[in-house]
Amino acid sequence: MHRWVALLRGVNVNGITVRSGELAQLFTDLGFSSVRTVLASGNVCFTANAVGTPEPAALKAAIETGLRERFGYEAWIVLVAQEALAEIIRSYPFERDDQHHAYVIFASSDATRDQLLDAAPPEGAQTVEHIAAGEGVVYWRCPKGESTATSFAKTLAKARFKATTTSRNLNTVEKLAGA
Repeated sequence: MHRWVALLRGVNVNGITVRSGELAQLFTDLGFSSVRTVLASGNVCFTANAVGTPEPAALKAAIETGLRERFGYEAWIVLVAQEALAEIIRSYPFERDDQHHAYVIFASSDATRDQLLDAAPPEGAQTVEHIAAGEGVVYWRCPKGESTATSFAKTLAKARFKATTTSRNLNTVEKLAGA
């Protein structure tokens, strides 16, 4: 058995509403156990009951298909092994304070992560935001009130990243690690 976290993209925003209880029921119906939703932003922790380690691509495809069929929207997820979250949290490279958001951008592949990093402001550039590479993630720190206005925020909002990335603030990642 292996514990996973499904990070849904675009849930409970832009008119796409998925109730936590209905989301948990879908995962149970898909054959997963110990299903737990965390917050109302599309986070599901679950156990895949297959013998050995299930193939992540197959799990991702099954979950996305289930979401599309049950809730009728174009669903995308990023799937993360729950055990990887502790290291992602430990590796956050920036100072945390009350004036900035601390985000982790999860990418479906290293190629997607690298495309995000290529589009980021160059290291040392005069900017209000900070971006760094992590293992399968991009760390992002930006001033509160500017998380949709910075150059990197505009990159994240591009259609080409819609199906392959999702962001969570570090507080949410900490909750997911303990769920």
